[in-house]
Amino acid sequence: MRLKRVLRSLLRRTGYDVLRFQPLTHPLARRKRLMEQYAIDTVLDIGANIGQYGQELRRDMRFSGNIISFEPQSAAFELLKKNAAHDPKWEVNNFALGDKNGTANINIAGNSHSSSLLGMLSSHIDSAPSSSYIGSETTDVKMLDSIIDNYCSVQNNVYLKVDTQGFEHKVIKGAEKSLERMRMIQLEMSLIPLYDGQVLFDDLHGLLTEKGFKLVSLEQGFVDQRSGHLLQVDGIYHRMI
Repeated sequence: MRLKRVLRSLLRRTGYDVLRFQPLTHPLARRKRLMEQYAIDTVLDIGANIGQYGQELRRDMRFSGNIISFEPQSAAFELLKKNAAHDPKWEVNNFALGDKNGTANINIAGNSHSSSLLGMLSSHIDSAPSSSYIGSETTDVKMLDSIIDNYCSVQNNVYLKVDTQGFEHKVIKGAEKSLERMRMIQLEMSLIPLYDGQVLFDDLHGLLTEKGFKLVSLEQGFVDQRSGHLLQVDGIYHRMI
């Protein structure tokens, strides 16, 4: 045991670490166990970017159910489409989810995954300069309530993942009826304002609690590398009622 501690200490000095892939020590193993516990068979991947989350589900979590991804950026969507092309149970869609049906301008970030329908604040840019906006484009926006029946039935055990860079509350607002059909929700939640007009952790947590969901796990998200401050987390919720 002492030898393991010494080896791990030496490894950490090089900037690496080794964790056992089990719920006690690894966030992905914990999420995998939760999804198995609640028999999740369908994942709605809102804010898919190029498909990182779907690849993680398949590669690291051995999820074999349906994945339905939504990504509004045209360039990111083309890569998403390629990454999902050989997976018959992975469907991709090129539009955003929000609180109304229509169109909107999405701001394109230099690092792609920080792109948002909201303006970016200096707190985000200061923590990650590569995230600065470099352009914009028009995208379709749809309410989840208006399309949910196209992708899953009331018999499905659905996991709703929302990573929309400050736009999460708008997605939830457009899913008032759909929430009743969600078994679990994973939501990116900011601890400080990073986008103009976004809703922060406390209010999002209160909203989901009010809708009958219980927080069952937290995963670390965006960190300011200069200060070590945690700026975002992913809250994972299970529907209780």
